[in-house]
Amino acid sequence: MTENKNVSPDLIEKIQALTLEAIEEAMIVLPDDVKNSIREASIREFSPVGRGELKNILENIRMAESLRVPLCQDTGIPVIYLTLPDTVPFSQSIIDAIYRAVREATSSVPLRPNLVDPISRVNSGDNTGDNMPPVHVKPGNKLSITVLPKGAGSENVSRIGMLLPSDKNNITRFVVETMLIAGSRPCPPVILGVGIGGTFDTAPALAKEALLMPISSMTLFELEICDAVNALGIGPMGLGGTITALAVKVRTAGCHTASLPVAVNIQCWASRRASREVRL
Repeated sequence: MTENKNVSPDLIEKIQALTLEAIEEAMIVLPDDVKNSIREASIREFSPVGRGELKNILENIRMAESLRVPLCQDTGIPVIYLTLPDTVPFSQSIIDAIYRAVREATSSVPLRPNLVDPISRVNSGDNTGDNMPPVHVKPGNKLSITVLPKGAGSENVSRIGMLLPSDKNNITRFVVETMLIAGSRPCPPVILGVGIGGTFDTAPALAKEALLMPISSMTLFELEICDAVNALGIGPMGLGGTITALAVKVRTAGCHTASLPVAVNIQCWASRRASREVRL
């Protein structure tokens, strides 16, 4: 990647500042659609223990906003999506600005230093470094930055399967099986991002991108999967109940006629995400 002189210092400064803003908001303030879904779940939950756990979660959300502290001690690792219009060239200076924002957020928000080398397990100390997950860059009409912090509890129980394409019901079975195996570990009620299609590497990317979608509504297919997951009875925090999943969101891509890749990216109740648009 080469430096492009057309990216002005002022724009780089804006990108850094707004990335920092997005990280802070994502860590502290849960999106309204997620909060509303948890409130509704606390009313619909049949189990008294489950209702109590959902009320505890709502109090957690309230206190985080009031005290301006992270929603969860696991502040995850930074998954960042960047859209660039044609008028802004992609350059290393933009990526460097985003990394500087992550380093600053680590000390100012603060974020737990989670990023380690996968082999040596040496911690970078600031959530950046040579092994920082890449920034996902796509063309778009606007310059925007979206932050999706991803904790280990839910990430560790996510799965991919290369299914036979002969039966669409295999998809629902695979998602339900994934949640059954996960149990209480991802801190339910969860949101399930499901990626269907593409190739082996495409499906997980689709599943994670699905977690960026609003959960205020679901398609009939998404609702069918969600109802099947809730029938497991895992319940809030795995203590039993009717609400195991708040929502299921699906993204798809074309795939080979002999293939059906399906990935499930599980997100805990703290479905953190925030975006900022950079005015040009």
